[in-house]
Amino acid sequence: MRTIQPLLRSGLTVAAVAALPLALTAGPAAAAPGISVSTSGSTVSVTTTACSRTAPTGGWGTASLLTSSQANFSQGRQAALSGTTSLQSAAWSSVSPGTYTVIVRCAFNNSTAGTQSIIVSGSATPTISATATASPSRGVMGGLGGGSKDYGTLTLAVGGGLVAVGGVAAAWFLRRRSRPYRL
Repeated sequence: MRTIQPLLRSGLTVAAVAALPLALTAGPAAAAPGISVSTSGSTVSVTTTACSRTAPTGGWGTASLLTSSQANFSQGRQAALSGTTSLQSAAWSSVSPGTYTVIVRCAFNNSTAGTQSIIVSGSATPTISATATASPSRGVMGGLGGGSKDYGTLTLAVGGGLVAVGGVAAAWFLRRRSRPYRL
């Protein structure tokens, strides 16, 4: 029974170490060609690599920003994709807070490059309310490098002296302990 528990623990550790490289190399499920949507304040932007060819009429494709009440691509705010063969993008500004769905269609074969939902929270500039308070009045008072008060040379010298006395006392105690025949 005593040997089974350490073997079980080491076996689980070996399994976790063996699975770690696989977990690190595996990307997110949506890492395949598709779209990447981000928000910054009231601006929503989308990037894709799926529309790498232009249509015969020109253009990479179209992206549509749909609200929760809109059902299909043509109902949303549409923006033309711009970019190069390696990366295409579109953006919408002045988007009000809420939940949106972004759909990207490539112009070359009229296929959907991807669909993703995003939540827009509001403006990029923070608002300060009248009830907001600043940092605490005393600040950080401890820790190396985190002190907010300079105590001066005298305090530093006294502290250094106390550390030296503590070091000497520890050495004396350990020396006396190593010789049991001395009292």
